[in-house]
Amino acid sequence: MGVGARGTRPLAGLRVLELGALIAGPFCAKILAEFGADVVKVEPPRDGDPLRKWRHLQDGTSVWWHVQSRGKRSVALDLRKPEGQAIVRDLAARADILVENFRPGTLEGWGLGYDVLSALNPGLVMVRISGYGQDGPYSKRPGFGVIGEAIGGLRYVTGTPDRPPSRTGISIGDTLSALYGVIGALMAIEQRHRSGRGQVVDVALYESVFSVMESLLPEYDAFGVVRERTGSILPGIAPTSAYRASDGSFVLIAGNGDSIFQRLARAISRPDLADDPSLARNDGRAARQAWLDEQIEAWTSTQTPDAILAVMEAAEVPVSRIYTVADIARDPHYAARGMIREIRTGRGTLKVPGVVPKLSATPGDVDGGGPALGAHTDEVLAELGYDTARIAALRAAGAIA
Repeated sequence: MGVGARGTRPLAGLRVLELGALIAGPFCAKILAEFGADVVKVEPPRDGDPLRKWRHLQDGTSVWWHVQSRGKRSVALDLRKPEGQAIVRDLAARADILVENFRPGTLEGWGLGYDVLSALNPGLVMVRISGYGQDGPYSKRPGFGVIGEAIGGLRYVTGTPDRPPSRTGISIGDTLSALYGVIGALMAIEQRHRSGRGQVVDVALYESVFSVMESLLPEYDAFGVVRERTGSILPGIAPTSAYRASDGSFVLIAGNGDSIFQRLARAISRPDLADDPSLARNDGRAARQAWLDEQIEAWTSTQTPDAILAVMEAAEVPVSRIYTVADIARDPHYAARGMIREIRTGRGTLKVPGVVPKLSATPGDVDGGGPALGAHTDEVLAELGYDTARIAALRAAGAIA
């Protein structure tokens, strides 16, 4: 397993039970697994987590699956059957953390609410990720990450003014919520060290998005400003944008720090900009943002991307090409930081993202790809004390697979 062998990782010994499917809950549990937690993922017996069939498939399984479920153990279990519910109660009785992302009320309908499970295990921490949270007038509504992005304010400000609101190219509402789930789980475990008791971590998709919307609300409250779509710039922070190069491609330059702007202006042979007192601070530059971007692009449009990068890097101005995944896959810095990893699957090897964050003494690691459906059902039940006859009876009843 490399430098981050599971037994040496910071969450080694922590038992996690994952219920739910697709993105937010499983992404949360994936991070816990990378840092050493024993994650038991419960899936429906017939088809498993729908993510197994999302986007591009290799040998019948989504390659995304090998990112989202790596390092987990799969138990195929029907939560609608009383026998399946009883197994979940047994699993929860020995778990430290339970992660779920069903619609509020679903677990309660199966007799698996926190009141029931915490009575069996007072130290249990339950991470509950849902569209709108566990209470409030919208709590029973279904909600995916894109809905959280819409009601959380992100979708409205994303894109260009002349087009409909755009989406980001990934499920950012889900992944933000997953990160908050991890943070909440670890804070609740820390509190358990003091009190001996667990608690519920209630993560709403829309709140996770809203929490990163920076000054959106106070600007509206203080000035009545409704932030609009502005394309590649962020009004009020200048200069920072994607600038056209001579070949028609774009290079991102972020020169919005006061001293950085001075270096940028001199690097493009515009000492008049560097010496203009009205541009010395961000508020002055923001007042002339569109004009300033035109001045910078008048220079970049005469330069190749390589030339722009060379000049900006020499001046210590933050700059980058706008990477495609092909750029990422061959970038030496990604490789040096261990962010391009290879796992073995049935067909051969598969490149997957590395682990974040980097811990100096007890790093996380990648433990192969996602498990086959139900690959660990018998193993996990045996750990609970179920004998082979009982396991066979459960399988015959359709409660497990």
